[in-house]
Amino acid sequence: MDWTAITVVTSSEVVEAVSYILTNEGAQGVQIDDAADFAKLKPGRYGDHGEIIDPQEIPHRKSGAAVTGYFPAKTFVPELLPTIRQRVAKLKDYGLNPGKNDVSSAVVDNQQWATVWQKYYHPLRVTNELTIVPEWEDYQPQQPQEKLLILDPGMAFGTGTHPTTELMLQALEKVIRGGESVLDVGTGSGVLSIAAKQLGAGDVTAYDIDSVAVRSAKKNLALNPVAADVKVGVNSLLDGIHTQVDVVVANILAEIIVPLVPQAFENLKPGGYFLASGIIDDKADLVRQTIEDQGMIIDSETKMKDWHGIIAHKPSEDED
Repeated sequence: MDWTAITVVTSSEVVEAVSYILTNEGAQGVQIDDAADFAKLKPGRYGDHGEIIDPQEIPHRKSGAAVTGYFPAKTFVPELLPTIRQRVAKLKDYGLNPGKNDVSSAVVDNQQWATVWQKYYHPLRVTNELTIVPEWEDYQPQQPQEKLLILDPGMAFGTGTHPTTELMLQALEKVIRGGESVLDVGTGSGVLSIAAKQLGAGDVTAYDIDSVAVRSAKKNLALNPVAADVKVGVNSLLDGIHTQVDVVVANILAEIIVPLVPQAFENLKPGGYFLASGIIDDKADLVRQTIEDQGMIIDSETKMKDWHGIIAHKPSEDED
């Protein structure tokens, strides 16, 4: 089957928001070409025959990002393009920069979609212990503590290379000690659930409002045997979820984190951790205040580029 590719040329800071817009409009997969990703790559074996190449010598975007959604060929593009353009432009209302917001379309075939990723996506060490590896790479851990997160970015909803995802991977590495129960809200690719299991978490349940994202997460979970028992399903935030867990992790936009905070508080055990990212500079004060007003204690806050990651916890009984 052929596909219609709709590409939004935008800024690096909104790639996840634009990805959500495209999938919400019916995209069956999302490709992100972000100049910021190339800035992290070091010389390595990127050649067709394993030869060492400096990534800066590989043709790539020099600034900003292009987010491409793949839609079934029957999609009525003339109606969809202005809708996407309007929704991306509206990101300004949330303090985000949509960049050029140049929206275009093209027809691609299955083979082109399946192979385009392999030019750009290579193993990337994102924390002291975690390395993200595309499923086609034959990569072996370089150090005893290194743990692999195998992903298929062909249906990508966050591949771990965006600052918001890196901040959450780093936060998980700080709080997971072994055996913790985890709720992953807005799971996307499932990368945070996989990371939690690799770090030693016990029961992990993942939710996303987008059924396409849930299918993507299930495929990625299947690539990682350690995550075979992760439960994943469609749900809006933690609506209707009433349980008690050790960790709630959410890599979503600040405007969605705000209504999640009371739900996270309800579902956390005393002393349990709330990890949140997807928080742009302009919204950091709002999220911080919302968390504190709920009665949680902020333990640390880290920043990468314009994005913030927060680790907070629900007070234990002796802290009340």
